[in-house]
Amino acid sequence: MSGVEEILRNNRQWVADKNAQDPDFFKRLANGQHPKYLFIGCSDSRVPASGITGTGPGEMFVHRNIANMVVHTDMNLLSVLQYAVEVLGVKDILVVGHYGCGGVAAAASNKQYGLIDNWLTNIRDVIRTHETEILRIKDEQQRARRLVELNVIEQVRNLAKTNIIQNAMRGENPPRLHGLVYDIADGVLKDLQVDNSAVFSEMEHIYGTESPVEAEEEAAPAPQSEPQSVA
Repeated sequence: MSGVEEILRNNRQWVADKNAQDPDFFKRLANGQHPKYLFIGCSDSRVPASGITGTGPGEMFVHRNIANMVVHTDMNLLSVLQYAVEVLGVKDILVVGHYGCGGVAAAASNKQYGLIDNWLTNIRDVIRTHETEILRIKDEQQRARRLVELNVIEQVRNLAKTNIIQNAMRGENPPRLHGLVYDIADGVLKDLQVDNSAVFSEMEHIYGTESPVEAEEEAAPAPQSEPQSVA
């Protein structure tokens, strides 16, 4: 049996099982999506977004790339982010890395891999930023695990630097940003408790931006009072 035939057979069985459990399941999905979460994860086949979070169809909007990166020139990621925040109104955005990430390991090596080296440079920037901490860790495995965590933390901060998130933070119900790490060895997700206050407050003079509307309001001259007639 070829790969696609197996996929199609599995699909038919999945449809049959869903219909048996809930005859209206697909009708509800066809009416639109209202996900609570945006999942930004690694493309690694061992890290299925719905599987490790216990979410079903319609509950989670998903973007995946090598090493769960938030790169400010990645139009794919930014388009997903804007749609999730401004149209779907997601409540929580999860950047999910995983221990044993091949992309992070490749970035930490001194080898060339071809086209992907341009992408890995973004992870090498994380290494440069946290080099002192990383070099203090003598155990190679622990150093690799910490680098995975630091990469997730920096990607959450990169989210906070986007004008999409900055504009959302000025709204009444801004999304919450989270950094999680998945351990393939035991299946457990770890919350890194990422603090974004440094980006939202201390570093606002560098990363903070105004929306076009706010800029116009600031630049607009104050209304002049009507001259009073002299009796």
